[in-house]
Amino acid sequence: MKDAFGAPQSLLVLGGTSEIGLATARRLIARRTRTVWLAGRPSPALTAAADSLRALGADVRTVPFDALDTESHEERLGKIFTEDDIDMVLLAFGVLGDQARDESDPVAAVRVAQTNYTGAVSAGLVCAGALQAQGHGSLVVLSSVAGERARRADFIYGSSKAGLDAFAQGLGDALHGTGVHVMVVRPGFVRSKMTAGLAETPLATTPEAVATAVELGLRRRSETVWVPGTLRMVMAAVRHVPRPLFRRLPV
Repeated sequence: MKDAFGAPQSLLVLGGTSEIGLATARRLIARRTRTVWLAGRPSPALTAAADSLRALGADVRTVPFDALDTESHEERLGKIFTEDDIDMVLLAFGVLGDQARDESDPVAAVRVAQTNYTGAVSAGLVCAGALQAQGHGSLVVLSSVAGERARRADFIYGSSKAGLDAFAQGLGDALHGTGVHVMVVRPGFVRSKMTAGLAETPLATTPEAVATAVELGLRRRSETVWVPGTLRMVMAAVRHVPRPLFRRLPV
């Protein structure tokens, strides 16, 4: 089933309990999406997420998926594509980590990097290959504005997202002309369970706003989407701030 005008009939969410992933699924189900695969660690939360989407009228299936278990990705994710035609893959998993703790705990820091970057590279390549084999589809990658420039406050998380962002851009170039569309989404601070208790930054957004931007980006066949859109100009300026001054900015 080929996706039409940014409205996929089938969707695979990598990170099946992601608030942004579920908000995007709800928005797409309201339009045209009828089959949803939620890939994530088996848990009551994953079951509840699937039930909430079924209540909206979608055929929802779950599949065990662990970003850190890269050796299982090809078998588990590849199996989905043998059972169904997938119009869109949303790579929505990731961890924020705890910067203060992780700086003094290299094992914890590496776990952030392995989840956000290594796991995403593995899953992204498996899905990209499957999409290319079927001849169509979109791979939407949730990056972050944090990857645009390392900040003292979250450089471990930010560096993992910087790597993911560069990977996704390169993958999009590699797949250009194959019928597979890669779109990188760069949200700012998202009000969610993952950021609960953290100080909010300017231009904060919501999972629903990100979902709206994803849908619009799909319809436009965009390669990069900023949420909110004004972040594009803000970060264009931030990238050129001299480091001595940047260190003193309240970011």
